Amino acid sequence: MFRTVAISSLALALAACGNGNDAPETPQTLTSDTGAGTSETTETPVAPAEVGPASAEAANLPQADAELIEIYKQLHANPELSFKEAKSAALMASELENLGFDVTTGIGQDWVVAKAMKDVGAVKDGVGGHGVVGVLRNGDGPTLMIRADMDALPVPDQTGFPFASEVRSTTWTGVESPVMHACGHDIHMTSWIGTARALVARKDEWSGTLVMIAQPAEEIGLGAQAMLADGLYSRFPQPDYNLALHVSASAPAGTIVYTKGYAMANVDSVDITVKGVGGHGAYPHTTRDPVLIGSHIVVALQSLVSRNTNPQDSAVVTVGSFKAGAKHNIISDEATLLLTVRSYDDATRKMLLDGIKRIAKAQAEAFGAPEPEIKVEQDYTPSLFNNADLADKAMTAIADTIGKDNVKEVPPVMGGEDFSQFGRTDENIPGLLFWVGAVEPSRYEASQDSSLPLPSLHSPFFAPDYDPTIATGVEAMTAAALELFDEG
Repeated sequence: MFRTVAISSLALALAACGNGNDAPETPQTLTSDTGAGTSETTETPVAPAEVGPASAEAANLPQADAELIEIYKQLHANPELSFKEAKSAALMASELENLGFDVTTGIGQDWVVAKAMKDVGAVKDGVGGHGVVGVLRNGDGPTLMIRADMDALPVPDQTGFPFASEVRSTTWTGVESPVMHACGHDIHMTSWIGTARALVARKDEWSGTLVMIAQPAEEIGLGAQAMLADGLYSRFPQPDYNLALHVSASAPAGTIVYTKGYAMANVDSVDITVKGVGGHGAYPHTTRDPVLIGSHIVVALQSLVSRNTNPQDSAVVTVGSFKAGAKHNIISDEATLLLTVRSYDDATRKMLLDGIKRIAKAQAEAFGAPEPEIKVEQDYTPSLFNNADLADKAMTAIADTIGKDNVKEVPPVMGGEDFSQFGRTDENIPGLLFWVGAVEPSRYEASQDSSLPLPSLHSPFFAPDYDPTIATGVEAMTAAALELFDEG
C-alpha cells in the first residue's frame, strides 16, 4: 500500500544497537536536507509521553493490526534477558505453529550449556538455548530466512508506558538487575509475527520456502553462534537470502533507512593487565608505577588509528576503563585497562589487535616493567556486510510499497550486530539488515535543533512510536520477501 508521510529530513546516521561486548551508543549527528548538521549532545533526554495509535493517525502513518499491538505490549511488559527467552520463544513458536509452519524449538541448547559451564562454571536457572526455527514450504522457488532477535537488556524501564516493564531478573552470569526491551527487540518480534501472518495470507503470490527464525542472545553476541552450531544450515533448508530489521532511534516512524556494503563493525574487547612493582607513593624511584605505564599505553594506542590505519578506512580504539590502586600514597602492583576495538574489514581488525599487543609490551619494556597480560576476547562480533544487489532489490520493493521518499541510504555505523554471523559461514549467504524508523515524527522534528535530544537505543527512556513502527516493519519486510521470492 503506497502512502505519503510528511517527513522533512531523512539523511541520518543511526544509533546502533549494542551486542556482544558492545556498549550502548548515543544518537549520531543528524544532518538536515540543507546540509546543516546538529551537534552531538550529552543532555539527558526527557522521558517521552506515551505514543501509539493516535500519533500514527495524526501523522498519516500506517497503523498495525490491533492484535499485533497487544502482542507488542505483552512482550514489552515481560522482557527476558539473553539465553533466558523461554516465554518469548514459546510465543513465537506458537504463532508459527498456528500458521502451519513446521516448528523446532530449543535450538542451541547444547552449545549454550557448554558455554555457560565454560565461562560461568554453572548453568543458572532458566538459562538455555531458546532458538526457534519455523519452515513453511510453498512450492518451488528460493529459500528465504527472516530473523528476529528476542532478548532484552539489564536496564530499568523509564518509558512512561502504562505497560512498562517491572521485571527484575538475573543474567546468565548471575547478576540481578531490572530488565527492559531498550533495544527494540519487542518491535522486532512483533513485526516478525506480522510478516509471517502476511506472507501466509498471501501464499498465492509467492513460491518457495520460508524459514522464520527467532534468535536468542543478540545483546551478548552469542545467539547466532549457538543456532549455527546446532545445525541451522544443515538441519533446516539452507537459505538463498537472509533478512532482518532493526529499529532506529534516530529516524522517524514510517521510514526505512539502510546501508549497502559494510553497515556495522567488528566488535572486539581487549583486557590489558599492566604489571608493576608497588610501593610507597613518596618513594616512586623504588617502584615500577603501573599507572604511569598504563597512561603511556593509553596515549600510544591512539596512534593505531591516526598513524597505522589507512585514512580511507575506519577504526576505533577506546579505553573504556582504567583501574588501579586504592589509596593516595600507595603505588599499586598492577593496573587494568579495558578496551573496545572497532573496524570493518578483517585486515584492519588484525592490524589493530596486533598493534595493541605490540604497544602494550613495548611500553612496559621501556619502563623496565614486567610484560603485561593481554587478553583478546574470542567471542567477538564480526562486521555486518549488506549485500549490495540484495539491498537494491529489497529497497526497490519497499520503496514501491511505502513511497520512495520514505526510503533512504545512510552511512555505516560502528555498532555491532551478530546477524553478521549468518553471512560469515562457508555457505556465504547474502544478507541484509535494514532499519525501521521508530521516533514519533513531531519528536524527531523537535530534535533537529538538539533542544530535545532523542533517547538512544539502550536508554531507559527509549520509547518507540510502536504502532506505525510495527506497521512499517511488517509492510517493508513483507514487500522485500515477496520481491525475493519473485526473483526465483
